Amino acid sequence: MGFGDLKSASGLKVLNGFLSERSYIEGYVPSQADVAVFEAISTAPSADLVHALRWYNHIKSYNSQKSSLPGVKKALGQYGPAGVADTTSGATKDDDDDDMDLFGSDEEEDAEAARLKEERLAEYAAKKSKKPTLIAKSSILLDVKPWDDETDMKQLEEHVRSIQMDGLLWGQSKLVPVGYGIKKLQIGCVVEDDKVGTDLLEEHITAFEDFVQSMDVAAFNKI
Repeated sequence: MGFGDLKSASGLKVLNGFLSERSYIEGYVPSQADVAVFEAISTAPSADLVHALRWYNHIKSYNSQKSSLPGVKKALGQYGPAGVADTTSGATKDDDDDDMDLFGSDEEEDAEAARLKEERLAEYAAKKSKKPTLIAKSSILLDVKPWDDETDMKQLEEHVRSIQMDGLLWGQSKLVPVGYGIKKLQIGCVVEDDKVGTDLLEEHITAFEDFVQSMDVAAFNKI
């Protein structure tokens, strides 16, 4: 902590950099901190040290009022760049909070915001992974027509129901007259859309060519 030798060019350069972001050594009003540093300087800073020179001339204007400035004068080494967060008795708690916000909190706030964002994303991903995936299904009513009135409809239905595949569930069935003594098999099923389609069902059912003449979709509804 400290400015170093304020009677040297290097010390005054440190002071100039320190004052580039503030008006006084401590707080927001002239105080004994300014008096302590001012008295450690043997001559006015050069014109190229604009911040230090501005401060020097300003404190010099209080020459006759130095003793009345607020605060308690401390050792010179207690002032300087590493003491940005220090306050004098003349500075309020709000002043201290403002200093912290202005010179030390941005990176901490950014890091905290990033941490919170990561936590929320992780929580969302965890919840989403636990949520059951909605499986699209359809209810289908099929008309399976035999070749003639001599076709054994009981065996025809047994052949149709023998078709087993993942995502297929057979339902109720009945025989429906179509004329001339011929009856068609009307059978329902529920399928998972991603696994079973009507084309696939038709391919398997019409494969029983000794019994089945054709297959039609009588009704199709999304569940």
